[in-house]
Amino acid sequence: METSLHRELKLLYAGTEAQTEVRYGRYRVDAVKDDELIEIQHGRLGAISFKIADLLAEHTVRVVKPIVREKTLVKRRRKRGKIVERRRSPKRGKMLDVFHDLVYFTKVFPHPRLTVEAVLVDVEEYRYPGHGRRRRYRRSDFQVEDQLLLDVAESRVLRTAADLIALLDCDLPERFHTGSLAAALDIDRWIAQRIAYCLRAAGAVRTVGKLRNAHLYEIAGDKDAA
Repeated sequence: METSLHRELKLLYAGTEAQTEVRYGRYRVDAVKDDELIEIQHGRLGAISFKIADLLAEHTVRVVKPIVREKTLVKRRRKRGKIVERRRSPKRGKMLDVFHDLVYFTKVFPHPRLTVEAVLVDVEEYRYPGHGRRRRYRRSDFQVEDQLLLDVAESRVLRTAADLIALLDCDLPERFHTGSLAAALDIDRWIAQRIAYCLRAAGAVRTVGKLRNAHLYEIAGDKDAA
């Protein structure tokens, strides 16, 4: 079922004059505006990689990837029932989280006809007790009834390998490994490893050696990263 968040983002990016839920061959796309196909993808980008690759053969595509910056949790007693609790989730998303998805999208991105737009959003999520199709039940189980868009805090357009470098927004030594990348971004090293994988796959960086067991990278030149 389409969430309110999905519907609101589709309206925001496509506008009221755009065609929505349009079929192209065996695929259905969220919207078409000025000959650009628009897909709003809440789930993993990897889940639509084959679809997007097929569409790019003949079309220009924009994939809008919402990242939840702040989430207000609204608990109902039951589905569509009385609200019994409202609180802010301690989890906060950030723009770098897009790399968690890009790591499974490297066979598609970058592409001259593809735009990935990462969007930081604040949402309100309505929940009620339940465990869906899971057989095991826990008292803390819940199901999501809907998500509402509260605000769009920031968006970043990613088209080229150089755009991924710009997303880092940190000072790096001429040669660096994932440890120095993690320190510069103040993140865990496993996250830095994912980022480095995306950068290398996109041609934004190249491997130039090793320091003990760690690969050393340097940022590719303008000609390489374009």
